[in-house]
Amino acid sequence: MKYTFLLLLASLFMACGSSRGQKPSENALQKIRFDLSRLDERGLYGPESGKEALDYEFCIPRGEAYRREVEGIDTTLRIQTAAGRIGCGPEQYLCIGNTHQPNWRRVIYRLAELPFVEKIEQVFWE
Repeated sequence: MKYTFLLLLASLFMACGSSRGQKPSENALQKIRFDLSRLDERGLYGPESGKEALDYEFCIPRGEAYRREVEGIDTTLRIQTAAGRIGCGPEQYLCIGNTHQPNWRRVIYRLAELPFVEKIEQVFWE
């Protein structure tokens, strides 16, 4: 009984991944077009006196199923019909999120693993 409980606990831990985020596939990592190592454990970068969150953008096909899927992964998302700097097409939504959220690294990894997300780029506000 104790052995079964330990196996169950171990499988749950492995399924959930660590809070730092499980590494995605190499293909998914190549979709992330900014340096994650610049961010601290809270998802912030910059000098101690002026840390800020990193905003990122990506495109998804227009459709409620796609929208619900990404919103279920990233609660910071704002979804728009604009092209954005990334250049979403007329049949796509522009999704903008940020790294100042719990488990930010895991969130980005999960988004990058989605087959319909082609790339994730940093937003540079003007």
